[in-house]
Amino acid sequence: MVSFKKIQDSVSGDLGRLNSIIGDTLKSPSPLMQQVVDNFLASKGKQLRPILVILSGRLFSPEGIDDSVLRAGAAIELLHNASLIHDDVIDESQQRRGRPSINRIWDNHIAVLVGDFFVSGALYCAEQTGKIEIISVMAHLGRELSLGEIEQIDNARHHSIDEETYIAIIRRKTASLFSSCVQVGGYAAGASDDKLAQLRQYAEMLGMCFQIKDDIFDYYDNPEVGKPTAGNDLREGKMTLPLIYALSRTDLPQCRQMVELSRKPVLEAADIATLIAYAKEAGGIEYAYSMMGRIRDDASKLLDCYGDGETVEQFRAIFDYIIERRK
Repeated sequence: MVSFKKIQDSVSGDLGRLNSIIGDTLKSPSPLMQQVVDNFLASKGKQLRPILVILSGRLFSPEGIDDSVLRAGAAIELLHNASLIHDDVIDESQQRRGRPSINRIWDNHIAVLVGDFFVSGALYCAEQTGKIEIISVMAHLGRELSLGEIEQIDNARHHSIDEETYIAIIRRKTASLFSSCVQVGGYAAGASDDKLAQLRQYAEMLGMCFQIKDDIFDYYDNPEVGKPTAGNDLREGKMTLPLIYALSRTDLPQCRQMVELSRKPVLEAADIATLIAYAKEAGGIEYAYSMMGRIRDDASKLLDCYGDGETVEQFRAIFDYIIERRK
């Protein structure tokens, strides 16, 4: 199986050009804006989303991708980063990618404005592709991301969520972004909706597993994933798949007590520790992994129509990486 590092190496040239486009797009006459932008871009993360754009472009244009694919990837990455900056304000996060967040170094006012600046950059890059389909994808994506977040906040306030609702939320707040990555990459390479249909489904399932794995991290103390203590989601009132499953285990004697505990308006540290322990004991983590395995198997079948080339193999390998990653 191809490692994610090998995939990164294979796209490093295109990714470097894409990052140059991002840097040029975010150049500002404001010294403060430039300082904040430079600070944020100093840590880029793994850039999984623009990699998906590049791979999609390569799948439909094996002779080589042009700047429109890279500009589409830059648009996606800029909008994604804008959402991260705004999320940090909403969640009052103090760190992003192991570094102090913008709202911590400066303040929420600056962070919101910088996030908006990234959004304008995303729209500019989308417009530069010259393809109305890509602009349409970006507009729809911004809507889906916002709705996904507002639905999660609403459910957190009411302390009530089931598995179906959870899946609907992560489909909007995370999977829609992954699906959009392969969509804009394909459009930029000239692919039709028919040719993109199964790759979009694959990417959506990939995004769902990405979020499920992210949620699993919150049940463990692990500074490597930027969460020095477990239970951050529960502190914010968010219930995720392992606990949702555990609270459905009516066959367990402590289930009713745990359901009542989860509905408290404010969870204390001891409450969070109790719910995390219960989720683990009731098989919530194993259930989440089994769901990811089923989704991966179904998603893999969707790639069969694209043959057995190198790019298809890389798409399959990314799914394994998502499930197995440690941060």
